[in-house]
Amino acid sequence: CLRKNISLVNGLHERLSNIPSLAASAQQNNVELIDVRKPKDRKDLHFWNAEIYSVKAPIIAVIGTDCALGKRTTCRMVKQACADAKINAQLIYTGQTGWLQGGQYGFIFDSTLNDFISGELEHAVVSCWKETNADVLLIEGQSALRNPSGPCGAEMLVSGNAKHVILVHGPKRKHYEHLAEWGAIHSVASEIELIKMYGSNVIAIALNTEQCSLEEAFQFQKEYEAELNLPVLLPLQQGVEKIVPVIQSLLN
Repeated sequence: CLRKNISLVNGLHERLSNIPSLAASAQQNNVELIDVRKPKDRKDLHFWNAEIYSVKAPIIAVIGTDCALGKRTTCRMVKQACADAKINAQLIYTGQTGWLQGGQYGFIFDSTLNDFISGELEHAVVSCWKETNADVLLIEGQSALRNPSGPCGAEMLVSGNAKHVILVHGPKRKHYEHLAEWGAIHSVASEIELIKMYGSNVIAIALNTEQCSLEEAFQFQKEYEAELNLPVLLPLQQGVEKIVPVIQSLLN
């Protein structure tokens, strides 16, 4: 690629720009090596400073019960559904794909030094709210509150002050990242209770229907709505417009 004058965007933890032969080739061919997961310089990082409490728009965290369930996709769909309803919803990305897809506000969670994660999240939310005059802010979650390989989500609820949650769940996924030795995924009901302990409320469930037939997807939707008394979204089968009235109610 480099020899053919094509720049490379690298999402791996290993930085291509640190490999002398590749760095030299990029310079020789006048192209870029962009290491997405390269940590920011200290001068570009922020400590948390409580400015998040100045944000007046509702903040919604889209978090999941495991990794790779479609949190970012759900976020993007909710943002579009809000736009269609004339609601100015803005997305805060926290992963490399959000950056690759052109997200304007956010940071890459897993390449940020731990001391600055809360501050980078706060800075992204506050900057977005101030600069876009957003009606509602959506924070893309990472991993899951109780995934032992990368417990995550509390930062969005506590440091990001997200008092509302869309919880993404895969009803046929039994173990974290499909690995039995990592432990069983906890029930949706228990996850909702855990989120409440952080002072936030789940306003909807979104289902990842991997390995589900269409009939099973609708059956899971029906069962969870009856059990939890919450709207249950099927983003791929039905879209997410069902959440719009709920979000509108937060704006009143």
